[in-house]
Amino acid sequence: MLLFAAYEVYGKTFEVQQDQGRLNDAIDAQWRAPAPPPTAAKPPPGYGVARLYIPRLNLRWVVVQGVTPRDIKLAPGHYPSSQLPGELGNFAVAGHRSPRIFWDLDRVHEGDALIVETRTHWYVYLVTKQFIVLPTEVSVVAKNPDQPGAAAAHKYATLTTCNPKWDNYQRLIIRGELSRQQLKSAGRPAELAGM
Repeated sequence: MLLFAAYEVYGKTFEVQQDQGRLNDAIDAQWRAPAPPPTAAKPPPGYGVARLYIPRLNLRWVVVQGVTPRDIKLAPGHYPSSQLPGELGNFAVAGHRSPRIFWDLDRVHEGDALIVETRTHWYVYLVTKQFIVLPTEVSVVAKNPDQPGAAAAHKYATLTTCNPKWDNYQRLIIRGELSRQQLKSAGRPAELAGM
């Protein structure tokens, strides 16, 4: 039992770090390549969508497309039915409540920054609320999470993970609203100083 617990903490942490290194190299290569023509199609499963930074936790991840167990085994995943970063609606991301992923997500509070990096832009979302729901409450990832089915009027980022730690009978939700965006050519957002 102790060996399993040690693997869950240290072994998975090592796996996540290794996979994030591979994903960082892959997304850098994607972004250096000529931009693909704009299409309405979402990226394929497992493909790097963006980088997510949470300065409060001093952590960053490559977010992959998809939220199946395989997609989010070692990285946060973008809900395919949600919007992409900076789009009107809800950029929703799921991650396991495991070390090096969303383990300490409960330490993120109102006013904290969630920063998303894409090929061309930085998007700075400010956390507006933290709350807990049942796993069946899927409206939290809807285009308009405050009024599911209604047209979106804001640009949100929503992070979801299991709650409490070591269990999954609830979901911890962190919701942010877009505060500003800037071209990457303008430099890094001030909120990333020291990261």
